[in-house]
Amino acid sequence: MDLWLLALLLMLVGSGSARFFQPFNVSYDHRALIIDGKRRMLISAGIHYPRATPEMWPGIIAKSKEGGADVIQTYVFWNGHEPSRGQYNFEGRYDLVKFTKLVASSGLYLHLRIGPYVCAEWNFGGFPIWLRDIPGIKFRTNNEQFKKEMQRFVEKIVDLMTQEMLFSWQGGPIILLQIENEYGNIESSFGNDGKQYIKWAASMALSLNAGVPWVMCRQTDAPENIIDTCNAFYCDGFRPNSYRKPAMWTEDWNGWYASWGGRLPHRPVEDNAFAVARFFQRGGSFHNYYMFFGGTNFGRTAGGPLQITSYDYDAPIDEYGLLSFPKWGHLKDLHAAIKLCEPALVAVDDGPQYAKLGPMQEVHVYSSSRIDLNSSILEDIKCSAFLANIDEHKTVNVKFLGQKYALPPWSVSVLPDCKHVAFNTAQAGDMLPQENSVSNSWVSFREPIGAWEGNSFTAEGILEHLNVTKDISDYLWYVTRINISAEDISFWEATHTLPSIFIDQVRDVARIFVNGQLAGSKVGNWVRLEQPIHLIQGVNDIAVVSETVGLKNYGAFLEKDGAGLRGRIKLSGLKGGEMDLSNSIWTYQVGLKGEFKKIYSLNNHESVDWVNLTANSIPSTFTWYKTFFDAPVGNDPVAIYLGSMGKGQAWINGHGIGRYWSLVAPKQGCPKTCNYRGAYSDGKCMTNCGKPTQDRYHIPRSWLKPSSNLLVIFEETGGDPLKIQLKLHATGTICSKVSETSHPPLTIWSSSDVTSGKTSIADVAPELHLHCDDGQMISRVTFASFGNPTGSCQHFSLGKCHAQSSLSIVSKACQGRNSCKISVSRTTFGEDPCRGVVKTLAVEAECTSSLAVTSV
Repeated sequence: MDLWLLALLLMLVGSGSARFFQPFNVSYDHRALIIDGKRRMLISAGIHYPRATPEMWPGIIAKSKEGGADVIQTYVFWNGHEPSRGQYNFEGRYDLVKFTKLVASSGLYLHLRIGPYVCAEWNFGGFPIWLRDIPGIKFRTNNEQFKKEMQRFVEKIVDLMTQEMLFSWQGGPIILLQIENEYGNIESSFGNDGKQYIKWAASMALSLNAGVPWVMCRQTDAPENIIDTCNAFYCDGFRPNSYRKPAMWTEDWNGWYASWGGRLPHRPVEDNAFAVARFFQRGGSFHNYYMFFGGTNFGRTAGGPLQITSYDYDAPIDEYGLLSFPKWGHLKDLHAAIKLCEPALVAVDDGPQYAKLGPMQEVHVYSSSRIDLNSSILEDIKCSAFLANIDEHKTVNVKFLGQKYALPPWSVSVLPDCKHVAFNTAQAGDMLPQENSVSNSWVSFREPIGAWEGNSFTAEGILEHLNVTKDISDYLWYVTRINISAEDISFWEATHTLPSIFIDQVRDVARIFVNGQLAGSKVGNWVRLEQPIHLIQGVNDIAVVSETVGLKNYGAFLEKDGAGLRGRIKLSGLKGGEMDLSNSIWTYQVGLKGEFKKIYSLNNHESVDWVNLTANSIPSTFTWYKTFFDAPVGNDPVAIYLGSMGKGQAWINGHGIGRYWSLVAPKQGCPKTCNYRGAYSDGKCMTNCGKPTQDRYHIPRSWLKPSSNLLVIFEETGGDPLKIQLKLHATGTICSKVSETSHPPLTIWSSSDVTSGKTSIADVAPELHLHCDDGQMISRVTFASFGNPTGSCQHFSLGKCHAQSSLSIVSKACQGRNSCKISVSRTTFGEDPCRGVVKTLAVEAECTSSLAVTSV
């Protein structure tokens, strides 16, 4: 059936869904996606709907649009939508339809990456845990059991979107779909079955008649009718596997993820902008930031092993939904510059004109007709140019169409009219966000060590962790008993030794308890455990708790990857030699008693006997804590500081805010300054050395009531809940620094004076912009100097050249406003404090937040 006829029939039947656009077709050629008959240069913002709350979605989408996005991109999370086979969840943070409609109502398109394998540093790569229990199943290969389940879920999503009339040909926002995800990275592991599988996946996707193009990322052998795309830090050299396909960048890694005990990655915005500009310069047409908003791995959704709860990803919109400067502002300007070039970019069919401007300098010119690059005369045609300096060290002066241009190292200058520089990737301003106890009325409950409930069971030998828990909990107890003779006790006393427990392999965390007391722990990925222990004469209870910290999310053969204990368990150091416990009778207990009773929930928190907690009676291990607190006044995002705790999980009003763990990053490996020049890698510009990888955790405002909010903490290793704090996450200090030789504001390009020829772009002064978070205002300008100020944000100082009117003029323009802009020119300040010197305006200001610190 024709897709347009199907759309008409659906509208006549009446689905109750509003039509957001006039129905339009999406296709593609070798140059770009074609939307409603027109080639488009598209900027996409990666946002994962479950990593924020529905209440946050509208603001995040709006800020993405304001930042220049045309498209929102998201994965579809199978294990969130089908936690049990055939039982679907499309509510709350998993309300995919609501998210899609919000994207549409904002006038943006949607790229839906169904996968259904997503990786995404998400638990088990997005696969539901029940999938591994299907007899004979092998993931992501030519396996009938897997293909049947995969097709069933993909069909479910496509059918749902069709029923809701959310595809472009129905008047919806969906312009692209994705099947599989980076399969090319592991395809060789499956031999010929891998090749057959990828052909099947493509054929299956196309058979669903979704009516929009499908992509496969990192899939060089993608079939002819599927677009293969690039995922990397740089994709300017990428070319698809067929001339008939456009160059598309589905994942520009503008940040990187972090693991417990690791440093925090940072990608300088100058390098990120350089990579994006180079991509469009060399023929790219669709670009997506992974991530534009990273968000939070709430509950137990973080992947593994050992992925942290924050998925901030150094993104332009931070984990809390606030703009992250300078990244957001600089990329916004880049997107505006690329949009100015779009008419010329889509006009070129076979490729841009190219010329070398120096040993490591080059220009790509897009124009509606070919031009003489050696001439200084430019005809009245559509023409845009990208001047690149790939040198990592030197600023180079080049000549193009009779004019001279200074190109900073490792940068691209964008000339929308082939004359004037609208944007340079290396010239980013700086704005610095900052942040600003909980309660002294706590109660505690000791978690039983070992088996605690009637659903425990006994079995001979060591069972695999996930086969037992089905991932309903991080925790699995292995409990057994051993008898120790008087001879053994005498032997240890005489030899001054202790017996030890050995386990061949453990993952991710194993803790040994002897007679209810913690003896030791081991953290690692299938590492050997050796733990000396104290035993008493007679019966001894040995309990090993195995803990997962996110299931593996990447690689081949995920269904074979397990957790817990492997190999032999033995007790050494006995007088008579070793005791092999591997085939002993073990009692198994899934989870914690507090979890089972849901004592973190509003309905069940009174189901155990809590004990008042004092500073002198803080238990050390496996303890639950509870308190109530009032929400901070105002609308600023809220973080809870858990740096005083060890490892565990936390809940607010029954919502899991995630795992916490106060592991400290190595002291070395973080440079004092980060040089953006040169190829970036995930280890290049690390931060946070010598500090906990994460100590602040996001509490969404929508999860809070004005008062009497329930906070429940489960602590494994010992910590001090009396030192837990709530902190508002808001921008306290903002800064900017702009030279009078910087480029004029990009908005001038569309002004009537410029387009009519009354004003030359070269005559317009640059602008300095300041911007507080939503709901805040600039309360005070703490520094302002037009002249030659030195230093950087929070460390500005006056130079020898300074306009005395700077502070008063900037204060008058900005104080009491959410944002402001100031023309950087002598005219603004009424004087030239030092003739013949290029001057700079540097400003530092404070943003007023509703409250800084609140006690719980």
